[in-house]
Amino acid sequence: MAKQERKGRNGARHGRRRWTLGAGVAAAVVVALIVGWFAYRAQADLPGQKFADLGNLHVQTGGDPHEPYNSTPPTSGPHLPYIAPWGIHTRPIPNELQVHNLEDGGVVIQYNCACPDVAEKLATIVRKYPTQVVLAPYPTMPSRIALTAWTRLETLDGVDEARIERFIRAYRGIDHHAR
Repeated sequence: MAKQERKGRNGARHGRRRWTLGAGVAAAVVVALIVGWFAYRAQADLPGQKFADLGNLHVQTGGDPHEPYNSTPPTSGPHLPYIAPWGIHTRPIPNELQVHNLEDGGVVIQYNCACPDVAEKLATIVRKYPTQVVLAPYPTMPSRIALTAWTRLETLDGVDEARIERFIRAYRGIDHHAR
């Protein structure tokens, strides 16, 4: 009788272990699903259109041949080994130069218009950020205003301070150097 009693107790213990293990696995799955959902929602809520990452290849001069960019203005890809100074520019910045600014966690704001009022409104926003934001004209892009960060592009027809600030806050300071 004692032997059967021990068997019964051991069986109950094994049953509890299986139940505890099963509950632990189920809890881990639920946690993983919740974390995944929040990560997906955070990614889905980021501003701008996402483009494929074209890598971090360095070229020595702006004229060096390289793969074409997949967006206008560019959002990643071949670039020079130095950056454009942060801040406000009155002349266009070559693609190969501005891409390095993006790699270094910068946001580049560009406009395509002879519109001093728009340029000044954009400059007022850029002055709030002494580093990692660039403003420059880009006379060959199809949109009036473009905001770029690494693999991200948002276009605007006019100055929308809230959207611009949201874009800057979302991407400014995120380093994209290959590790």
